[in-house]
Amino acid sequence: MTANRIQIMGCNVDNLSMEETLQVIDGFIRSGRPHQHVVVNVDKIVKAQHDEELRRIINDCALINADGMPVVWASRWLGKPLKERVAGVDLFEALMRRSAQTGWRVYLLGARDEVVQGVKDLYERKYPGLTVAGARDGYWQAGEDEAVARQIADARPDILFVAISSPKKEQFLGRYQAMMKVPFAMGVGGTFDVAVGRVRRAPVWMQRSGLEWFYRFLQEPRRMFRRYFIEDMAFAGLLWREWRATAKRK
Repeated sequence: MTANRIQIMGCNVDNLSMEETLQVIDGFIRSGRPHQHVVVNVDKIVKAQHDEELRRIINDCALINADGMPVVWASRWLGKPLKERVAGVDLFEALMRRSAQTGWRVYLLGARDEVVQGVKDLYERKYPGLTVAGARDGYWQAGEDEAVARQIADARPDILFVAISSPKKEQFLGRYQAMMKVPFAMGVGGTFDVAVGRVRRAPVWMQRSGLEWFYRFLQEPRRMFRRYFIEDMAFAGLLWREWRATAKRK
């Protein structure tokens, strides 16, 4: 846990820049002890309101970043402004580059087999010297969780990237990180698909304008409609209630 931690709608967030985040991670890896990372966005904050296990796992993580401009804007509206957005896909890229420079061993877990192998091949070419300790897809039966965790532990990575959906990735890490003993474990969602070009990332102006979600929706409207236009609409109500409660306390 960092000293610069705030809470937004029941979820903790560390108020760190990208560079500060990388410095914290460097300390985690040097320690050799297991640490879990999570990013919070609109969808995760909404899910955490009704999923007590997810909320507990998020709040217990050693490092929590805000991935999504709406969360950054909400922090400012609530009077506890975050320094900046630290997007998971950007942090993944920075850590892959730094791993090649420092000799950190990385493990890639998640997505379809052809995607995760594509990520492995891509980054081994992009960053010569990168050591990929292991890579496997994100499709296994519920009863195989422990076996997958043991595979990862046996590979002895310094960093574990988990590209499976929420809340499954948070639950997997929350239950098995102590056994895997990975110094830094991070859920990266759909980052592997973005890395290999299967899903395009929004232009920078859309990222800065908080419209990256809409660009994603345009690429997969049938799959993303419910998440963005039904489930995540609760975020506005949550923000209004927290703002009212904050105003009353003042």
